[in-house]
Amino acid sequence: MTYEHGADARRLPAWLRRPLAHGGEYRTVEGLLGELHLATVCQEAKCPNRGECFASGTATFLVAGDACTRGCRFCAVETRTPLPLDPDEPARVAEAVARLGLRHAVVTMVTRDDLPDGAAGHVVATIAAIRSAAPGVAVEVLVSDFGGSAEAVDLVVDARPEVLNHNLETVPRLYPEVRPGADYARSLAVLERAKEHAPRMPTKSGLMLGLGETRDEVLAVMGDLRDVDCDLLTLGQYLRPSAAHLPVAAFIEPAEFALLAREGRKMGFSGVASAPLVRSSYHAAKLAAD
Repeated sequence: MTYEHGADARRLPAWLRRPLAHGGEYRTVEGLLGELHLATVCQEAKCPNRGECFASGTATFLVAGDACTRGCRFCAVETRTPLPLDPDEPARVAEAVARLGLRHAVVTMVTRDDLPDGAAGHVVATIAAIRSAAPGVAVEVLVSDFGGSAEAVDLVVDARPEVLNHNLETVPRLYPEVRPGADYARSLAVLERAKEHAPRMPTKSGLMLGLGETRDEVLAVMGDLRDVDCDLLTLGQYLRPSAAHLPVAAFIEPAEFALLAREGRKMGFSGVASAPLVRSSYHAAKLAAD
């Protein structure tokens, strides 16, 4: 089966339409992020689940700035020369985690190829700050490939986050178009190195579907992830952030996501979240507990 429909859809199918959520804790979360001058991947990456997550009193923090040194063609995070790291940012993230009363905090990062350690030390400082301000909170980190630095991966792993995530994002054939500057084998090696360095620490990865991949290619990537003992898997529909980004090649039906979830569990993933609106950090605590 091929997913490649060859045309950018102009209308979202019914299963991708959802009402905007602004109730609950939405304004509280939005106000706190503004007060503490924090970026979130929810806002910077234009996540379709932002309303739901903010309304439920949670957010996924984006550290090491709000600008990326790479130009992935699927991503809404701005690409430009980043500012120097803000040494106060880890403490502000930790304050937000404590004030929101989170039990599972997800911290992601921009890619910082301009820094010798790729901002690994900054991620470690953020983990430490959260643990100091909010003892007992589980910390999940979604990291870059650190330019292939095993030492940077080790540095983050040694901080013992409860989950380490690095997304492969798409199938190897599409890397030159989707992730210029990234490398499939290098990304897979991040997960392999993390598991070798801390065998009991859960690792996690995710793919976007609808970029022109085939089912066989997706299953092959899932097999590669299991070969490096990756524990948790997320699969979601790619949605075009703007006309400047890659077009959607196909909208994948919910039944196909359900099939891939079944296949993932057969392969041995301990947790699989596979549905059109799934994103890396969506219901992260539940997936980690599966």
